[in-house]
Amino acid sequence: MRMTVRSAKRAPLLQVVKSAVATIGAWLIAGWLMPGPLPVFAAIGALLVVLPSVNQSFTKAIERSLGVIVGVVIASALSLLLGPQSWVVLLAIVVAMLVAWAFRATPGVGNQVAISAMLVLALGSSSPQYAVDRILETLIGVAIGLIVNALIVPPVLTAPARRDLGLLGAELAASLDRLAVALPTARTPQQLQELMLEARLLRPMKEAAEESVTAGEESLTLNPRRAARGDLAEMRTLLTRLAPIVTQVIGMTRAYFDHYDDTLADEPTVHAIAEQLRRAGHDVRLAVQLAEVAPEETTETSAIQALTAPLRVRPPASGHWILIGSLMEDLRRIREALVED
Repeated sequence: MRMTVRSAKRAPLLQVVKSAVATIGAWLIAGWLMPGPLPVFAAIGALLVVLPSVNQSFTKAIERSLGVIVGVVIASALSLLLGPQSWVVLLAIVVAMLVAWAFRATPGVGNQVAISAMLVLALGSSSPQYAVDRILETLIGVAIGLIVNALIVPPVLTAPARRDLGLLGAELAASLDRLAVALPTARTPQQLQELMLEARLLRPMKEAAEESVTAGEESLTLNPRRAARGDLAEMRTLLTRLAPIVTQVIGMTRAYFDHYDDTLADEPTVHAIAEQLRRAGHDVRLAVQLAEVAPEETTETSAIQALTAPLRVRPPASGHWILIGSLMEDLRRIREALVED
């Protein structure tokens, strides 16, 4: 069994600072507004609410508030009915989990209900006033956490989306070029295998770009800093155009790998398809550059689209019609994705 206690990526230091500011602020303000027991609920609420995006913070604030309210009500009711017995704490935890399960609460809400019920009974009193104070204290904490997360440089995750999308575009164009070079030439089994492996790398790159763009869009939800919304909309449009091309390139490479033979390079149509693939690679680079997500190492590309007209060919004279037909269909779909009306 392998246990991991370290994350692959360290959280930004700013996130730690915001969590500390929110926790300390909630502790001080709740203690000033509600003298009495230590404001543990306020501090916990603020600490849990400060998340990488304002949208996530808002969702967590709702979960935290609902969980505390339900948990406090359950704990107070059981304490009034059964008295201040130690085993009531365990009963409250079980009842809280069952209530959360019965109402199909999310894992965050369900855990919060059980934790709140336990804390109320373990640290406090069974009086209704104590329960109301803990609810108010939690609301103060989550409100301060939301305010701190929204005001102290809210994160806008456009840079990772731009980077991953640019890398996807560059690698997609390179895969088209590699296939264009391979088609009209003889290939060894090892070269064919390498070509297939390189094409398959496009799939995880596409998934990484989709995750980054989605994270960027989420970071702008409920975020006062919305200047980058237009950039992310353009990135989403570009990703929508590139995603099906990834599928087509992997399919074309697979078909070439499965149906390759040494006489394929003698087929005139194959040379024409290779030229179209080079043009498609050019247009992929052009689309990426126009969306301003091209990585720095991308070479300059002409601003004129290369896929100017559909490819028209005669039926192949050899027995390669299955492969050529498959390549032509995938090439048609790539052209549809790249050529604007």
